[in-house]
Amino acid sequence: MDPTLIAVVVLVALFGYGVYLVVQGRRSEIEERLGRYAAPAEVAEEAERRERERRSPIGDRLERVLSGRGFAENIRTQLARADLKLTVGEYFAATLISVILFAFAGFLLGHANPLLALVGAVIGFFAPRWYVTFLQRKRLNAFNAQLSDTINMLVNSLRAGYSILQAMEAVAEEMAPPASEEFRRVVREVQLGVSMEDALNNLLRRVPSDDLDLMVTAMNIQREVGGNLAEVLDSISFTIRERVRIQGEIRALTAQGRYSGYIVSLLPVLVAFLIYLINPTFILPMFQDRICGWPMLGIAILGVLVGNYVIQRIVNIEV
Repeated sequence: MDPTLIAVVVLVALFGYGVYLVVQGRRSEIEERLGRYAAPAEVAEEAERRERERRSPIGDRLERVLSGRGFAENIRTQLARADLKLTVGEYFAATLISVILFAFAGFLLGHANPLLALVGAVIGFFAPRWYVTFLQRKRLNAFNAQLSDTINMLVNSLRAGYSILQAMEAVAEEMAPPASEEFRRVVREVQLGVSMEDALNNLLRRVPSDDLDLMVTAMNIQREVGGNLAEVLDSISFTIRERVRIQGEIRALTAQGRYSGYIVSLLPVLVAFLIYLINPTFILPMFQDRICGWPMLGIAILGVLVGNYVIQRIVNIEV
């Protein structure tokens, strides 16, 4: 059988398994455990059945090997911040599949060039991390955009006579995700016996927002020393609204610089790829010549990275 056909079949199989890991991981381990107490018996049994069905032998074995390691807890936190319903073992399994997948792609596209296969393996190793970071940033921005309205709802609920837990329940019912999901978790944790302070700290661990940290700090201080929590949260809400407005104006003014950095960084890669498609023999010596081609390639990559870093530092203005 043709080796290329075998490689393509293995590539498709690994890609399908990676998609299976992501799609089947619908609910997190914490939600499953909470659902066993907060949901009816039938719902809990159905959740356990789905959990057994979605678990994979590779992910389970990696989970047993990695459990208790220090870096596993950090990865678990990163997955929670990205709201990715994967265990640490499944994440490492997906990383391994990504490395093999990109290595095969580089090997095939490079006409059996081991250097391009190595480059593809490196990209495959970092691709899941980039994806998790992208989801974290997207979810954090969505939460920060909702935080001002969330605090306003908390303030109105407190002024209407609700307790802080009832106000959070109202947020969980009325707001859209991700704010509703996070405050629903806080309410469930408190109902299961976790202290309010620990539940809020868990919320802050999942959503590392400076504005949320300010709100949580105000709520913790109010429980210890007393005071009008509604007035404090109202002031915090006004501060957050002004900060969001100023950040929007800054992003609009610096949009040209940011996108110029993206274009300048991607242009050499696109030009090299187009030359490779048009005339592979013209550009392949750069990847094959270790004396001249590899140093030139390394200097070009370093220059692109440094230039993009400098541009991003210039246009990234903290508020």
